[in-house]
Amino acid sequence: MSPPVTLLSFEDRMQLVEAYRLLEYPSLAARLTSALGKPIESGFKHLPAAWYGAVHDLAQSAIEKALDVALSTMNLAKCKPAKNRLYQLASGACGAMGGFFGLPALMLEIPASTVLMLRAIAAIAREQGERLDQPEARLACLEVFALGGRSPNDDATETGYYGVRLALALAVAEALQFVQTHGLQAGGAPILVRLVTLIAQRFGLTLTERAAALAIPLLGAAGGATINVVFMHHFQSVAKGHFTVRRLERKYGKTVVESEYRRLHVTVQATKRYRRAA
Repeated sequence: MSPPVTLLSFEDRMQLVEAYRLLEYPSLAARLTSALGKPIESGFKHLPAAWYGAVHDLAQSAIEKALDVALSTMNLAKCKPAKNRLYQLASGACGAMGGFFGLPALMLEIPASTVLMLRAIAAIAREQGERLDQPEARLACLEVFALGGRSPNDDATETGYYGVRLALALAVAEALQFVQTHGLQAGGAPILVRLVTLIAQRFGLTLTERAAALAIPLLGAAGGATINVVFMHHFQSVAKGHFTVRRLERKYGKTVVESEYRRLHVTVQATKRYRRAA
């Protein structure tokens, strides 16, 4: 019997480095600022006061719809490889509608675009070896919405990628056990609602940033399309990082990969501190 593998190969280590880059940098706000050529913060002052009260409900509704799709109708077992550009174009078309009709249209457009993103995320998951006929893989697709909702301040070890996964771990485990016992059609149960709520709390952050970008004056349909393409690309990048890590965990074990990821994080943070001090 051969001894267990404890060290990542050079190729796999480079893939982990790339996954780290995708998962930790940059935030959605930074991506939007780069795409629009102006700070996204300028859009927050144009958001109606009622938006901040409604954003949680909107995030909750979008994730609930995504959960229904993930547990009931998502079947990509025979799908072709992920066509990321196609998903971005479809998302851009939805964004053009939002940009043309303004913030009120987001109440209808965001749940639809969230399900579209779920399909794109699932296609990436399948490329990375996930079995989408398994509830665990489907719930891992939903985790991407929480991972993509992290703020620039979430780069500490406790709140970074593995910190968010740890925060979701109990709710995901309970949801998985419930689905395995009661079947894929058992939506709406309190255990599943708890998972939806946890994911929606973080997903709501990205919805607010997206709305702030759309609220920038004179943006229009073209700007709305650009924002949605960036929005889709952001979550596709996070999905690629997340499912790369999960693939490596299946190969080496979660403990080994998490240790390597955290060691990489410490090195990156030390380098940043050195550069600031120089």
